[in-house]
Amino acid sequence: MTLAQDNGPERGGDDLLAAEYVLGVLAADERQIASRRIDTETAFARLVDAWEVHFAPMAAAYAAVEPPASVKAAIDRRLFASSAATSAPSAGLLGSLAFWRGLAAAALAALAVFVALPFVNPSLPPPETRLVASLAADNSNVKYLAVYDAARHEVGLSLVSGERGAGKDFELWMIEGKNAPVSMGVIPVGQTARMAVAPAIQQKLAQGAVLAVSLEPTGGSPTGQPTGPVVAAGDLKGI
Repeated sequence: MTLAQDNGPERGGDDLLAAEYVLGVLAADERQIASRRIDTETAFARLVDAWEVHFAPMAAAYAAVEPPASVKAAIDRRLFASSAATSAPSAGLLGSLAFWRGLAAAALAALAVFVALPFVNPSLPPPETRLVASLAADNSNVKYLAVYDAARHEVGLSLVSGERGAGKDFELWMIEGKNAPVSMGVIPVGQTARMAVAPAIQQKLAQGAVLAVSLEPTGGSPTGQPTGPVVAAGDLKGI
């Protein structure tokens, strides 16, 4: 079953799906579904646009790098290998410097639209109602994307990689400072999940607590504290 089928048309599911589409963590078939919806559903396209704006500041943490000249040639081979076998090589449109400069200008124009979107469409939920965390740990292949929606009081989780194994469950924890971890429940099996957040935890999450995932016996920790290894963790941050 795809992510779109799991979540259905309700706002929470679409919101998480749009975020995962922008971050590029969807499986190929799920991404195709989302891409078609962008073309046919204005409301969903606006959600994707909003997430583009909200995630854009994250790119500031990475310095610009000039790609090697071989990158474009490799892309050309992958995209146009079949047509190259039946036609003579030609510089064509993709070999034109004007084309690539024009494409860059179009991308900048699109970014300007994304930045202006919240002002022309005030009905979109404000970004401060959501926090995001990338959960990972050294010596573990388990990775989750977590999005906390303060307006809906729920955490959306997308399993990027890793498996829990037979007789085991992943359990989600909130860690506030030096306090003992607080269980948020066993993470449902599947590539995506949504978990309701108890009132006592909501305010602490909104302040940017740490989320962690531990590997526990089926049904969760029998002690109320993590008993297995912490396989993924990360800070919740505003977007």
